[in-house]
Amino acid sequence: MTTRIADRFAALAKEGRAGLVTFVTAGDPDIETSFQIVKGLPQAGADVIELGMPFTDPMADGPAIQAAGLRALAAGMTLRKTLDLVRRFREADSVTPIVLMGYFNPIYSYGVPAFLQDALAAGADGLIVVDLPPEEDPELCLPALAAGMNFIRLATPTTDDKRLPAVLTNTSGFVYYVSINGITGAGSADQADVTEAVARLRRHTSLPIAVGFGIKTAPQAAAVARVADAAVVGSAIIERIAANLDEANGARPGLVAAVHGLVAELAAGVRGARHA
Repeated sequence: MTTRIADRFAALAKEGRAGLVTFVTAGDPDIETSFQIVKGLPQAGADVIELGMPFTDPMADGPAIQAAGLRALAAGMTLRKTLDLVRRFREADSVTPIVLMGYFNPIYSYGVPAFLQDALAAGADGLIVVDLPPEEDPELCLPALAAGMNFIRLATPTTDDKRLPAVLTNTSGFVYYVSINGITGAGSADQADVTEAVARLRRHTSLPIAVGFGIKTAPQAAAVARVADAAVVGSAIIERIAANLDEANGARPGLVAAVHGLVAELAAGVRGARHA
């Protein structure tokens, strides 16, 4: 199926460069500031936007993203309001792919058919649901694919050749390679390990491969961009948001510009790295 995600990666391949995928939590630190951040990400250099759906028990996320989720929930963010944010974004941007990332519980509570219908109507393109393994594909993955929504799966350093076909079977859009074991924001991957892992994944799939976890700087993003189809940055952006909050977790003046400035640095690193 042709989606914004497929179109974007095709365009990147034509340009001969990797993309920058940016992650932010919807509603962090408040709904309006979050919208202003997301709205400006493409101009700052983001090729794909991952939008975190806040959840009370984000087990795969490190302290920075957990704190962002709690700030968003405290500001009144809900799954329905997350979809509203996507809808607002689409009023001015009809091409940048948006991937909703999170956990199954809020989607289950919303109702899978209603969620898929509303998410597609809002303008979302893909889903990453970290706590649904391939064995649970009938719950959400297969209905999402049938509805025209990309379902993006995570592969990790412990996903061996025996397990990989199951992980990739119903994956679409791109494959998200988690370059380190553990939670988001913890440490950085060895570049040789990433290069080897991407080569191994390419033997199993023709889908684009995005590499995330542990990428915090423009040089790190550039190194990943030389071997993968995209570099994913989340915790560093969330940390930049946190660094521009006041004591009450309110946005200080300049927060949005500070976030976009970091994204521009990361994008310059990625765009300066030609594929090896």
